[in-house]
Amino acid sequence: MTAGRGTLSVVAGALVAVLAVLGYLLPPPAFDPPPLTNPPAFQDLPEQPPAEHRPVNTTAPIKVQDITVPVNGEKLTATIRAPQTPGKHPAMVFVQGSGSGTRDEFISQAEWLARSGIITLAYDKRTVGYSFRSRDFSLLADDALNMIQVLRERPDVDQARTGLWGVSEGGWVVPIAAAKSRDVAYAVLVSSPNVSPMRQVAWALNEQLLRLRAPDGVRDLLTRAMGGVGFNFLRYDSVPALHGIHQPTLALYGTMDPSIPFVESTQTLIDALPRSDYTIRFLAGADHAMRINGGRFVPDYLPTLANWIQGLPRLPEIRMAGATPVQRFQASDVPAAPWYGGTTFLTLTLLLAAVGYVAAPVTEMVVRLRGRELRHQTNAQLWPGLRRRLRRMVWTGVGLLAAVLAFITLIVLFSVNQAGAWPAVQAGWLVVRVLAVVILAQAVGAAGVMIAGFRDGWQPTRWQKITLTGILGGTGLLLVTAAYYGLFAFPW
Repeated sequence: MTAGRGTLSVVAGALVAVLAVLGYLLPPPAFDPPPLTNPPAFQDLPEQPPAEHRPVNTTAPIKVQDITVPVNGEKLTATIRAPQTPGKHPAMVFVQGSGSGTRDEFISQAEWLARSGIITLAYDKRTVGYSFRSRDFSLLADDALNMIQVLRERPDVDQARTGLWGVSEGGWVVPIAAAKSRDVAYAVLVSSPNVSPMRQVAWALNEQLLRLRAPDGVRDLLTRAMGGVGFNFLRYDSVPALHGIHQPTLALYGTMDPSIPFVESTQTLIDALPRSDYTIRFLAGADHAMRINGGRFVPDYLPTLANWIQGLPRLPEIRMAGATPVQRFQASDVPAAPWYGGTTFLTLTLLLAAVGYVAAPVTEMVVRLRGRELRHQTNAQLWPGLRRRLRRMVWTGVGLLAAVLAFITLIVLFSVNQAGAWPAVQAGWLVVRVLAVVILAQAVGAAGVMIAGFRDGWQPTRWQKITLTGILGGTGLLLVTAAYYGLFAFPW
């Protein structure tokens, strides 16, 4: 009554080949960033002048004050740390990177700078109007300008040396604020991307996966998912705001930063800013947060920052100096996904699959409530075995979705801490791909049993037809989706 195992194996193998080919035909052009050769200006950089990172006296007593600042749509809590020494002092506002950060992440460097004679303000990031899917950099810039006004109203602040410090995403925010208001006396950009968020994330993804020695298919899976994301801020162009900066600007980059294309980001900055107003320093061994492997700050970071601010308005004669940066690959845009690769279509596909899977237990429950006896129908013995196959298929489909989500989470976690990551990444990718093949084999097996039953005269009830259509249809949608994301692609 059932098809032979050999026949089913041949059919399953043929379907794997078809889905692999479909995976190559459906997606947009592959994401394959070309290598980057360091421009001549970035080769053999001069050493950073010793006076820039000379020891700083950090013995000043400080006062800590918490305040609430009204901004557009909400009130933000901020902490001001001010040296208790006479006279007017330089002042600086910390502007955060991406995510829902708080002012507490700046405690150590804010206190260090305050003890060196610089008033600092750190504030909690807004929650209204900022989310994972949607963010307005101009709105964030207005928040930073509100904080600038708070500092400028203080009698102990030197308004001519009151500016903004921004890290990572803050590198898109600070230029907007500086271009909007002359009240910003200077700008400090730490690990500032200066390319679109999409390019930055794609570059970081490629760099992290190379460090993790992940298979090429992992990159294809993640970049195809990125190409379908329709977040409004991912294509943001930072160049117009950079052109609007006329304040002195200090840009600090780490040579061990895996999160931004620092050579291209620096070149964008050089092309956009007046040559007389920028100072660029590459710090050896520094990561994205100017730390050593996420630990302590690199020794030259805080002294360089403090000495530069204290020395304003005088600017160094050497515009770019420090360790030689090496960026292996260019920052490339992820190709936009076609309509069938967008989040809307993917969500609809998963919902249809879920509806199909839910149809099976609902149908069985309804049949039992009505007291229908399936054993009296033609070939009634076929259904219990087929139903077990369908149940296994449902659980495998659910397992595949859970495995993909867990694998993406694994990649993100190992991007932060890569210790021991390679075996786990390989194992996770193996699990995902094996589950995709298993559910395909289960679908072929169930279809074989069903076709053989039809050949032998089986006449399923209306409820059984609903179950078969729902589960096999849902599985078919999952298989096509898996093909789009490269789970059947060759080579590995």
